Amino acid sequence: MDEKNFVITIGRQFGSGGREIGKLVAERLGIAYYDKELLCEAAKNAGVSPEFFEKSDEKFPKFFSGLFSFTMGYNPYTLYAGSSSISDDTLYRAQSDFIHSVAEKHSCVIVGRSADYVLRDHPRCANIFIHAPIEECVKRIVRRGDKTTPEQAKALAEKTNKLRAGYYNFYSDKTWGDAKTYHMTIDSSSMPTGDVAAIICDYVTRRFKLGE
Repeated sequence: MDEKNFVITIGRQFGSGGREIGKLVAERLGIAYYDKELLCEAAKNAGVSPEFFEKSDEKFPKFFSGLFSFTMGYNPYTLYAGSSSISDDTLYRAQSDFIHSVAEKHSCVIVGRSADYVLRDHPRCANIFIHAPIEECVKRIVRRGDKTTPEQAKALAEKTNKLRAGYYNFYSDKTWGDAKTYHMTIDSSSMPTGDVAAIICDYVTRRFKLGE
């Protein structure tokens, strides 16, 4: 791993704009950006089945119903290729290994997937959590078309946040959304999205002494 590499992980409440902010941060710092979809694409390009990202969507493990056919052919992951099915726990370990491989390759922003905990031993990792009042999240959810009414949007946000918290709290020894878990937490409704991204970029630049 290049000692100059750094990683920014972003945990987020549903509807808080975490993905949008993550993309802006990556663009401004000139580094790679990964969310669920792009991690799937990276897995495909590496010759790895992307199913462990598609099937494990930050939901609490379902040990009895969470089995599915699974094959891999990429060398670092041969450990998981010996079985025709894979449990949620093995799924998480495979996903974690791939996140480690991405972080070792280059500097990047990774959204979700409990990446902050997965990369807890990475020497240059900044962990950010994006949140906002529920009414602001509801407005964003409706605006981007995930749901058509505020009632539906609120129900979706509450359900998704509960699933994300269960997933994170199960696999880590920390608490999802708790300020002590992260280096920085930001209310995305307190200022324009670009300003939130600028604050994160400034923090990372100062902390890792970028450009020196």
